[in-house]
Amino acid sequence: MEMANHSEFSSTGQTLAPPCTYCCCGLLNRTLTIIFMVSLAFAIVVGNAVTLTVFMQTRHSRTPQGYLKVSLAIADMMVGILVVPFSIYTEIFLMVSSNPPQWFQGVSIGSPKDRTGPWQPCMLIGPVFAGCTFVSISTIFLMTVERSVAILRPLHKDTLVTRHRTLFLILVSWAGSFLLAMAPLMLSNSFILEYNECSRMCNYAPALIRNHMPADANILLLFPAFDFSLLGGTLAVNILSFTSIRRYSRRRKLLSEGSLVVDTGGSLHRPSFSDIKAAKTIGILTFAFTASFSPIAVFVLGNVVGYTWCNFSFFAFWILTCNSCCNVIIYSVRDHRFRKGLTLLFQRDRLHPHAEKS
Repeated sequence: MEMANHSEFSSTGQTLAPPCTYCCCGLLNRTLTIIFMVSLAFAIVVGNAVTLTVFMQTRHSRTPQGYLKVSLAIADMMVGILVVPFSIYTEIFLMVSSNPPQWFQGVSIGSPKDRTGPWQPCMLIGPVFAGCTFVSISTIFLMTVERSVAILRPLHKDTLVTRHRTLFLILVSWAGSFLLAMAPLMLSNSFILEYNECSRMCNYAPALIRNHMPADANILLLFPAFDFSLLGGTLAVNILSFTSIRRYSRRRKLLSEGSLVVDTGGSLHRPSFSDIKAAKTIGILTFAFTASFSPIAVFVLGNVVGYTWCNFSFFAFWILTCNSCCNVIIYSVRDHRFRKGLTLLFQRDRLHPHAEKS
């Protein structure tokens, strides 16, 4: 997600480059950074392409939960196709050219209020990364709610969680996420999007007025507030689900020991093994996203109060970016349906040449 960066605006509204640090300068460091970015982009695109193929080609994945996983994979795929390659292109441009591009930090033309200059690619790349981040956390929240309904109200799951409602909620999450990503530009004239030398990404840059943050700089706090609100809601729903799973596990243990009389009415409300497994998988997804997002939240809070953390911003932004290739790994380890679909997909590819020969 794109946040405030480390640049400062002069009295005319033009940015000034920050002090160069070990993560920002040097041919070797830039080369290693480009290798890392290329590897990450490849992992994100290939991993999520496999995820999308499995969910689209296997019938048992065409469920509300499957649609939510497709939404999450598309958001991650956009990061690998647009955001990371643009950083790769910019870094290569800086290596081979003596003049930085127009979207680079310190080369922004005009003030934030004057947006009649040449179009900046960061005006697209920045909101895409922020929007995809919001889509990811909102999708994880919807996945958590869907699993909690399956566990707490298994008899009403098919009635409450339908495909049409799920698709509608997915559209709402995408529209709301990208609307929130554009909020700093729509609600204030004190921000500009530019490629930051420290984070190596397109970031929102607040204009300093006499070396002080603008009065509306706290608009950037909408980003961590939104994410942590949804993460808190996701955590609360997960606690309810896991509490129900724990009660069911204890009840099943007592039944196996003969210490509890069988209740035929209650036995109908037992969550299935797949629902329990899916709830635990979503819990792991939530933990992974929280761990990857927390450094960004710390960076934004520090930046709003005036701290400049160049090295920390690089690691914070790219730890969050790495999360885009983690979901397929979690599915492969935890989701037996995904593994089964992946196996069937590769078996189908192997059978096609033999069928053609026959």
